[in-house]
Amino acid sequence: MPITPTPKIWMNGDLVDWDQAQVHVLTHTLHYGTGVFEGIRAYETADGPAIFRLTEHIERLFNSAKILGMTIPYTVDELIAATKATVASTGLPACYVRPLAYYGYGEMGLNTLPCQVDVAIACWPWGAYLGDDAVAKGVRMKISSWTRHDHNTMPPAAKTVGNYVNSSLAKVEALNAGYEEAIMLAPNGLVAECTGENIFVSRNGIFLTPPISAGALEGITQNSVMRIAADLGIDIRVDNIARSDLYIAEEAFVCGTAAEVSSVRSVDDREIPCPGPKTVAIAEVYAKAVRGEDPRYRDWCELAG
Repeated sequence: MPITPTPKIWMNGDLVDWDQAQVHVLTHTLHYGTGVFEGIRAYETADGPAIFRLTEHIERLFNSAKILGMTIPYTVDELIAATKATVASTGLPACYVRPLAYYGYGEMGLNTLPCQVDVAIACWPWGAYLGDDAVAKGVRMKISSWTRHDHNTMPPAAKTVGNYVNSSLAKVEALNAGYEEAIMLAPNGLVAECTGENIFVSRNGIFLTPPISAGALEGITQNSVMRIAADLGIDIRVDNIARSDLYIAEEAFVCGTAAEVSSVRSVDDREIPCPGPKTVAIAEVYAKAVRGEDPRYRDWCELAG
């Protein structure tokens, strides 16, 4: 999706003009992929733009950095404040937010220990990743030929820049084959996640979502959806999912910051009932929760101003 510029980007403590937010071609992370990032959304609410589960996202950014052995030169509170300031600077009622911590210019080679860590936060308007009608229409998916990272190859628990080469290869493969998204399997053949979303599959009236041990990222939207489902009386659990479970699912959906909640219509051309009634119920509550319209989840919405 094309990016629409906004007035400012936060870089290392300052709000700079969009076109001036530049890095050197020899920036370390550009060559080696050793950075960490987050995807966050700010939604329009009755009280102004509110950033959904901002604190949890910034905490996960720091956890990803710790897994990578990277020391971010700011505190969690400082980056929370910086994110709010950046969102407010856009003047937009809603936007997508991208914090990024990366090794900057000054050192080259695989040794990251001498490298400086830079941090940037950008915001721009961005619609639903899998389409505005993804709940009702559903998404056609395929099992990728690309395997999700093994835990001792690349740490799938970290939202690391380099990890997403794996996801990008799977995404483009699916698009070129005429599908809209890919499902990635762990090295042991169990379902891990999609290229940028967690997946939920209903079997025998119970929704299952893969565990971290299968290579799934510990999703913040995933956590939100699980709480909403529990409040709706829907049985939802973290457990292993086999490829065959996808083919005979009673209903299925994926979720993530960019994709929000999106129904799955088919996997490898095996049709899945869509939209599933439980998926629709979860999606409706989620849409209200992110906009501060459900008092049960209002603490998830942190005002930018």
